[in-house]
Amino acid sequence: MLIPIASGSDVAAVLTDLFVVLLAAKIGDEICRRIGQPGLIGEIVAGALIGPSVLGLVEPGEVLQVFAEVGVVFLLFWVGLETRIGDLRSVGKPAALAGMLGVIFPFAAGLGLGFAIGENTASSVFIASALVATSVGITSAVLMQLGVLDTKASRTILGAAIVDDILARLLLAFATGLSTSKLDVVGLLVTAGLAVAFLTFFALGGTRAMRARPELLHLPKVPDSALLLAVIGCLGLAALANAIGLAAIIGAFLAGLIFSESKDHYPLELEIKPLYSFLSPFFFAVIGMSVDLGSFTDGDTLALLGVTVLLAAATKFAGAWIGALSLGRNEAAFVGLGMIPRGEVGIVVAGIGRSAGVIGDELFAVIVGMSIVTTLITPPLLRRASRRIAVGGDGLEPPTLSV
Repeated sequence: MLIPIASGSDVAAVLTDLFVVLLAAKIGDEICRRIGQPGLIGEIVAGALIGPSVLGLVEPGEVLQVFAEVGVVFLLFWVGLETRIGDLRSVGKPAALAGMLGVIFPFAAGLGLGFAIGENTASSVFIASALVATSVGITSAVLMQLGVLDTKASRTILGAAIVDDILARLLLAFATGLSTSKLDVVGLLVTAGLAVAFLTFFALGGTRAMRARPELLHLPKVPDSALLLAVIGCLGLAALANAIGLAAIIGAFLAGLIFSESKDHYPLELEIKPLYSFLSPFFFAVIGMSVDLGSFTDGDTLALLGVTVLLAAATKFAGAWIGALSLGRNEAAFVGLGMIPRGEVGIVVAGIGRSAGVIGDELFAVIVGMSIVTTLITPPLLRRASRRIAVGGDGLEPPTLSV
């Protein structure tokens, strides 16, 4: 079978899109950093400006989606390299509670909102599922820029995000089953079992194996084998996680956890950093391109968006805050804020709901708008809250902010 070769014009169009997106994202990043705001806000806003909603310079096509997905995969891999499995164990209970309560509260609120505006059960469950999902990619980027990845609160967010992802995926499968009248309870249980087995095997077994044999990355007689094997492991675990129903970024994060136990931990961080620095702007810019500002010219739609954003932020914050209270009030507030952004996850849920015919254009626009707004409001709030935890319960010196 012959592999089709793209024409010169197609290649030129793709390269042009990549150039425009990367240039716009970095300009937005630079502007926001100069005014004291996290750079990813500028990248998201730049995506909205060059996307179909405003200037129409770039369409978020398949190639850009791939770059965006690979970008967030390497982002979470780098976060994993910065983390130790022992650090996550030390916050296991508050992370689990924050993750579970941070799902229960928004899900209940989403159901209530759906029924209050007259939607049927299937549509209401999709709304609830969109309010549940947290974008760990967004929060991880902010935590790195703030220099607070090594605090208990940040580790709690990462642990809670894993719990959140498992529960959110199960609820999405439940919502999809309701929309098609083919709810597969056995399939849900199998997915849950596979997710737990995957996390246990790689988080515990993988890190233990690497700790016992830290020289494993240098066994192949290939130049730069450490970096190559790390990238292969990252992409492999990301693909495997996606295949069993988890987010690819969870697999990438676990790969980072495993390789953080190798003797090449610090060199790998330095070598991986340029990869995510190049690719992650596509992730944030594509999120910005997803918004359709023309959908919010109607007053009723704007009012519904306001209510949805308020419910999404308040219930996620409340659930995670209560779950993390054992860390201290300031740390719990930081965890609650870190769980607020819905980002690409809420947009994906909205897209699935519209494809299934249970979410109309107005609700789709509202859910996408909620995902964008919660993403934009979180970085400045985390930036302010990071100062409180820096001089609070963790006993740390205030971090040097790079935003």
